[in-house]
Amino acid sequence: MNLRDLQYIIALSEHGHFGKAAAACNVSQPTLSGQIAKLEEELGIAVFHRVGRSVRPTEAGEEIIEHARRAVSASQDIVDIARANRDPLSGRLRLGVIPTLGPYLMPYVLPAAAEKLPNAPLVIVEDLTGNLVPLVAQGKLDAAIIATPPEPAELTSMELFDEPFWVATPANHPLLALKTVSASDIDPKSLLLLADGHCLRDQVVDLCRQQEASIAGHADIRATSLETLLHLTGAGFGVTLVPQMAIESGRASGVQMSIRPLAGDDATRRIRLIYRRNSPRLKALVELARLIRAALPEPMRKLQK
Repeated sequence: MNLRDLQYIIALSEHGHFGKAAAACNVSQPTLSGQIAKLEEELGIAVFHRVGRSVRPTEAGEEIIEHARRAVSASQDIVDIARANRDPLSGRLRLGVIPTLGPYLMPYVLPAAAEKLPNAPLVIVEDLTGNLVPLVAQGKLDAAIIATPPEPAELTSMELFDEPFWVATPANHPLLALKTVSASDIDPKSLLLLADGHCLRDQVVDLCRQQEASIAGHADIRATSLETLLHLTGAGFGVTLVPQMAIESGRASGVQMSIRPLAGDDATRRIRLIYRRNSPRLKALVELARLIRAALPEPMRKLQK
């Protein structure tokens, strides 16, 4: 048994297909299937059920694969620790970011990172919080920028900044008569939401303190991107809540909508950098957090305590 064999069974569990797993590992299908068969023979049990073309782990295989993930992650940690001791700020940083922040924050961060961390290029993965957190926990990402506290015990976080919410409405909407809008001022039936899985959706529902069913909206529109929500708002389909970075980025400047500040002490979301407690890249992550805060547009920097 070696690390390569463990990488093979991890890939097969993720892809559920020998050909796809072999392609992901850059080997031929006979090579991958042969090595997995040898590993199963060595262990004396089947790691996978094979039914036609479909492949899925056995009950024992699930447990073996989980240990394999830890072993492969630990082996990469050894490499990272050695590199970090040679140069703590050297080596690529694999960074996850949520979709409601990535398009608006990363244009500020990437140039600053290229200047401040020239030997640690960022590899960006944009995905939902629920997908990013396990990737960080498994060591597949060095860190992720999210808007909720990390749940797994093996993860910790650095606070980056607080981001206020604004209310976006169509032109000539009654809410525009107010200088600031409270959550109670918003008709829940007019509120446009992101699809399930987006942490921003959950935060908006929580802010408005309404049951999900009452917020569904007159056309039950649930968008997969914040920009879609903004365009729907501009077209008169309803109102929505917008994090300030989406406004500061200027990407919504072409949308025919108006905005008002959302009132209330809880009308913000806290942006965090999450990472593993034993991360060998801690020094680089501390520097990354520092440059992210410094790279924020001036109105956002002024808001930070």
